[in-house]
Amino acid sequence: MTTDLVIRALAEDEAREVFTSLPTPGLVGRPLLGPPHDGYGTLRSGGAYRPEWTWVALRGGEVVARAAFWGGPEDAAPIALDWFDFTDRAAAVQLLRQTPLRADFELILPPEWRADPAVGAAAEARIDAAREAGYRPLVERYRYTWTPARGLPERPGRLEFRPEPDDAVILEVLRRVHSSTLDAHAQRAVERGGIALAAQDELDFFHWCPSPRDWWRLAWTPGGDLVGIEVPARNQVSPVVGFVGVVPEQRGHGYGYDLLAECTHALAAEGAERIEAATDLGNAPMAAAFTRAGYPVTQIRFCMSAP
Repeated sequence: MTTDLVIRALAEDEAREVFTSLPTPGLVGRPLLGPPHDGYGTLRSGGAYRPEWTWVALRGGEVVARAAFWGGPEDAAPIALDWFDFTDRAAAVQLLRQTPLRADFELILPPEWRADPAVGAAAEARIDAAREAGYRPLVERYRYTWTPARGLPERPGRLEFRPEPDDAVILEVLRRVHSSTLDAHAQRAVERGGIALAAQDELDFFHWCPSPRDWWRLAWTPGGDLVGIEVPARNQVSPVVGFVGVVPEQRGHGYGYDLLAECTHALAAEGAERIEAATDLGNAPMAAAFTRAGYPVTQIRFCMSAP
């Protein structure tokens, strides 16, 4: 006789104990221990998660699947599905279908995840279960981490960087950048609502970050031609390369590296001990810029669109 499946959100007084009771080998996804956004903990306990956004599937009182959604402290709805683990695939699919929460799923993987059969199987199990629940693969992304031990990247000195206080000007630059882009998330936004939506989504993200707005810079040639924009930022957890974008007519000159180098120097000057960054696997020019600037690949993020 099969025990009925119970799917529910957690309560504050049980959240960590129940959530961490699921036995998994920890080959993929987030580790249970670590800094607040790496380990599982509720906001009230100093972590990054909300019990009402943490859901589990139980059989006979035992957790057989779990899903934790994440958003910033001020967000009214989650912006990412951070955790999705299970010992019962059918229960896991039902869990994702039944929870009222929807957000893109980002599965954290080691850089060479396909080379290890056990890691690959663990990844594919989650990807396939999420797909069955209605999620769709979007893109794989390199995740980078710069530390001072890597040294500051050389500044080529080809460009001038200036602050721009007018959001309307920033938005127009973002429209130009996204009029031709290799970024899969931006391409999805363009498909859904045009270049204007893609640009607005980017600007909204800049403002969502708690770092100062006056860190943003536009890049110009000495002759006064616009090259692009670089946004050093800090998200809820870490300093990040918030955005690097070159306008289409200036591409092919390696300016992405110049913007990235300037962004790195700006964050290091603010005391950053680590800088997180990401780009799509298919964005070869930006990946080359990260390599040149001393950013090693530390993770792969397998991104899936929410149903």
